[in-house]
Parts: sequence; structure tokens; C-alpha cells
Amino acid sequence: MFDIAIVGGGIVGLATAVTLLKQWPSLRVVVLEKEANVAAHQTGHNSGVIHSGIYYKPGSLKANLCVDGVRRMTAFCEEHGIRYERCGKVIVATDNRELAALEELYRRGTANGVPGLRKISREELQEIEPHAAGIAALHSPNTGIVDYAEVSRAMAAELVQRGAAVQTGAEVRGIHQDGSGLRIETTAGEIAARFLINCAGLYSDEIARKMGIEPDVRIIPFRGEYYFLRKERQDLVRGLIYPVPDPQMPFLGVHFTRTVHGQVEAGPNAVLAFAREGYTKGRIRPGELWATLSYPGFRKLARRFWRTGLYEYYRSFSKAEFVRGLQRLVPEISMADVSPGGAGVRAQAVARDGNLVDDFRIVELPRAIHVLSAPSPAATASLAIGNYVGTLAMETFQRSESWMRSSSRQGTPY
Repeated sequence: MFDIAIVGGGIVGLATAVTLLKQWPSLRVVVLEKEANVAAHQTGHNSGVIHSGIYYKPGSLKANLCVDGVRRMTAFCEEHGIRYERCGKVIVATDNRELAALEELYRRGTANGVPGLRKISREELQEIEPHAAGIAALHSPNTGIVDYAEVSRAMAAELVQRGAAVQTGAEVRGIHQDGSGLRIETTAGEIAARFLINCAGLYSDEIARKMGIEPDVRIIPFRGEYYFLRKERQDLVRGLIYPVPDPQMPFLGVHFTRTVHGQVEAGPNAVLAFAREGYTKGRIRPGELWATLSYPGFRKLARRFWRTGLYEYYRSFSKAEFVRGLQRLVPEISMADVSPGGAGVRAQAVARDGNLVDDFRIVELPRAIHVLSAPSPAATASLAIGNYVGTLAMETFQRSESWMRSSSRQGTPY
């Protein structure tokens, strides 16, 4: 029997396992991943930005764990020889209506302790990003980029070295509680564990339901589609160029992102996906789509933002409209400069009242911790989330079984 089973082999689940074993080395831990490899979904489709903590409400979990997570993530990369770059980022206001929101971002970033963040003029913006348009901007010189799939593979390898089991091809089909703990039915066989940590991302609410719990949120999948700049035009972007986001929405708007592999991504948009793993327009799972459309929270959300949703679909099918959005930031971009790239799916938690859950949502129960909402910057913050969840889990589980009290705390987390 394992002490703890972690459902989900994305970066949050792996980071949680790593931090648990660094603090409590004697724990018997298994990570259950339904795909053949770790980091197959949100983590592997991530744009790779190491966010600095500018956007998030001071005092929120996102703010606290992102800022802490940057330090932990860069330390992990340095220890494991993983390449990352501090390429810097500008957030650009293109008209006077965005100046107040830009000022609020500066206030938040400063309150969150983002290092080096400063307001810059049009002239300074031109020195940092010569091809960017804007009347004012914020500059975050320490914002970075990394390959989170590579980070995840290093985490999985470390877990194996520490004696954990990383079980791929193990989709969870059922979870049953008995006197000694949990019996977890997977496609790779049954797993017995005393406790469970749910880091299942796009299916986090479904895993909670398998334990007989009805969460107060539902995961609604939103696809984000990207273009790539062709190699000859990549000099238009030196680092990361972002717009001032709509404060009512959790999405950051189309932007330019350099990758550690030498590409420049342009995007993403944000369209409702017709499957939780709906990475393409033609990917439809009728049962999952019906669960979305019939959910009261989604219907309320749709009534408020239907115009925005229709526009995002229009832009999804119109390259010209997508490019027009990019031209607000870099006017020299043309349709010939971009080619279709990949796509990711954001696991957006939506409450029954139709509100988007913008912060991390972590729920503790006697035998389980459920990470029900871990959107961006979850990859950046993953090791900090892992430390937070691991500590919360041990405190919660200690109240359930006395065996935990004998586990000696050793080591220092990243």
C-alpha cells in the first residue's frame, strides 16, 4: 500500500510529489498518469513563460505562490542543468484607455515584489522592443522562458531516484474508500493508498466526483491557438510582448512569446473547446460538450460574454483577424509572416453563479486534497504549489491517521 497517490502527471502533480519526498523521504508515493508520458496535456502545451507575478491580486494564492515559485523553478533548473532564459517582458498600452489598467498592473506587481518592474515611456519601449507599438509600457526584465515538459521529465526522473513510482498508462476509473484507505481502480490495475492528492488538471473535478464529492466549480475547457513567426521575421520580437489584459477576463490576450527552442509564438486566442482535450477544431466529445452546455454556470457566463465568445470564434477561423490583433502590438507583422502553430487547452474553473475562478482553488478533505483550479501561472508556481499542497496534505492527513506523526521532516524544499 502507498501512503499517498497523486493523480495527474503534469507539472503540478510531479512538483507536489517532489516536494513531499524532499520533506518526508520515507513516504511511499505513486504518481498516476493516464497517458504514456508525463506532461502530455496542459504542461506539454504550455508557452513556457516563467511568469514574474505582475497580474495577480496581492495576497492571493496566485500572487504568493507565483513569486515564490519563480525562485524555486530557477533553482530546480540550475540544479538539473535545464536551460532557461531571462529574456524580459513588456506589457504595452496602445491607447489612453489602457493607461489606468497598466497603472493597476504596476501597483499589483510592485505589491507582489516583482523584481525590477518599472514603468517605461514610448522611447524606452522602442529601445527594448524596437518594433513594438505603444504609448507606455511596463518592463519586467526578469521574466523568463523554459521548456516545462523538460522540467517535468526531470522531476519524474528525480522521483524515481527517490523511490517513488511514476505509473503511466494508468487512467483512474474509480475510487473507493474502505477502513484502511483508498482503492483506486486504474487501467493499469488497482492501486491501494491511504490518501490521495488530485492534480488531474482538465479532469480535476471529475476525479473529485469519483470520490463522491460534488465540487462547487466545473472545469470548462478553452482552447488557445497559436501561430509561429517565420524564421526570417523573428527579429521583430526580442523578448516577450504582451497587451494590457481585459480586467474582466482571466486570459491575457494575443501576444508574442519567444521560446527556448528559438521560435516565436504569436497568440493565443481563447475559444470554447468541444472536448476537455480538444486541441483541434474537429475534436468533439458529445458527453463532455453536453456537460459544459448544460452547466448553469456556463450558461450564465455565456449570457455575459457571448459577444466576446463569438469574436474569438471568428478570429479562430480568420487568419486576417488574428493578424490584426497581433498588429496592435507589432504593426509590421503581415499575414505572410505567420504560419499555424500548436494549441493548448486551459482548464478554466467556473462557479455555478457564472463567475470565472481566477485564483488557485485547493480543497482539503480528510483523505484527499483536491487541486480543482490551477491555471496560469501554475507551471511557474508548480514547486511552490507542491510545497503548499504537500504541507497542507500532511497537516490534514495527520489529523486522520496517527502514523503520519512519526514521519520525520527532513530536507529543505526547492
